[in-house]
Amino acid sequence: MSTLTLTPGSVTLADLERIYREEHAVRIDRSAEAAINLAAARVAKAASGMEAVYGVNTGFGKLASVKIAPEDTATLQRNLILSHCCGVGDALDHTTTRLMMVLKLLSLGRGASGVRFEVLKLIEDCLEKGVTPVIPSKGSVGASGDLAPLAHMAAVLIGEGEAVIEGTRLPGGEALAKAGLTPVVLGPKEGLGLINGTQFSTACALVGLFDAWRLAEATLVTASLSTDAIMGSTAPLLPEIHELRGHRGQIEVARAMRDIMAGSEIRESHREGDHRVQDPYCIRCQPQVAGACIDLLRMAATTLEIEANAATDNPLVLIDADRIVSGGNFHAEPVAFAADQTALAIAELGAIAQRRIALMVDPTLSFDLPPFLAKDPGLNSGMMIAEVTTAALMSENKHLANPCSTDSTPTSANQEDHVSMAAHGARRLGRMNINLSHILGVELLCAIEGIEHRNPLKTSDALQSVIDKLRASVPALEKDRYLAPDLEIAAELVRSRTLVSVLSEDHMIKLGGALAAG
Repeated sequence: MSTLTLTPGSVTLADLERIYREEHAVRIDRSAEAAINLAAARVAKAASGMEAVYGVNTGFGKLASVKIAPEDTATLQRNLILSHCCGVGDALDHTTTRLMMVLKLLSLGRGASGVRFEVLKLIEDCLEKGVTPVIPSKGSVGASGDLAPLAHMAAVLIGEGEAVIEGTRLPGGEALAKAGLTPVVLGPKEGLGLINGTQFSTACALVGLFDAWRLAEATLVTASLSTDAIMGSTAPLLPEIHELRGHRGQIEVARAMRDIMAGSEIRESHREGDHRVQDPYCIRCQPQVAGACIDLLRMAATTLEIEANAATDNPLVLIDADRIVSGGNFHAEPVAFAADQTALAIAELGAIAQRRIALMVDPTLSFDLPPFLAKDPGLNSGMMIAEVTTAALMSENKHLANPCSTDSTPTSANQEDHVSMAAHGARRLGRMNINLSHILGVELLCAIEGIEHRNPLKTSDALQSVIDKLRASVPALEKDRYLAPDLEIAAELVRSRTLVSVLSEDHMIKLGGALAAG
């Protein structure tokens, strides 16, 4: 297992996606250690003093007015972790959990949390030794931090909770022992520093963003295939049109589709004598719609990259001012908005793709393609119900795209009276991306059937490479057959970047972010 060294405050989206998609150990650059321990020493001093400091020598939330004796501070932090392990539902997946742990390292590594370096070192060791806490996926409202999910992570660090190691689910203490690790005894504020923060929500939102971006890339290919399948016009892709409007995503989508379709015999065959004046919006407005989705994903990316590098617990140690100050950086409103933006983009990419599928199976609109792309329509139903499935998935994503950030509810005896709902806003993105991958998979199947109906006319070399990739696993639909496996293969091709891997770097668009503009 290779090790990545990260500097808190300057980690990029590319770093984070690499951590998510690949199995890496992660360590914090040791230049951060001095500030981390200086803040911890400041907290230790406050814990032994007479002045009440929230979460250091007081209770939590509505119980903040209860003063805690110095000899009880360790018990206070342990009780905090155990009492907050109230998550329910299926466990978060392994790779997202590891990303969440890395995000917690980055936040603590800013040197404003007052958590000793040895606690960070134990998180690093868990990542290296493959000790992955079991994190129930439900229970956070995204304010006061992702308390329940992060408590389940912290529980393993103190030898409680559950963790997976080498594929086996064990009590946390046993998992640590199997890896040769020793639980930590929490010092003042350390339990609070571990569970305050947005790392669960941010990890889920980042995963949703990374997967949505792959699918946005794939739409460049599937939309180009569909355009050729229905013998659509490429005039709406002319650069002058998009430069007159000026939106970056729109300009880039049009350019990519022009490049992908360059050299298509199908396109050249109907430049003259085609009685159609304009194509439906799902063909003609792909740059405007997909481009707007891409711009929206980039805005979400900027927010999430900033959040990944942020100190988000409470209170924070301001070393230069020699103060420990209560604030609200744990409130995940920015993450909730980013998740909602991502959800809108996913839903709209699927909505316009579904209309292209409907166009291709409709003989009144598809420009001489057979009904439902069936070879012998009537006897065969072709892609009839595959299109219905995409309509169901599109509708489901529309419902899931409703905003979560506006759904606040008071908690903790009205002390925490406005919450972000970022956690489930971010979690739903995984379900939406799976739905979108299936929509695009069906579009891929339909468009290739349509293009092959245009034989002997050929599509572009780039698109023919995509067709060859699919046909290596899925034969042409000569007659009705059990289609479910074909749909799954096509969706996996979309998810895996197999489609876009056959295209040149010039065809691609870049995600970018606050620290790494694309």
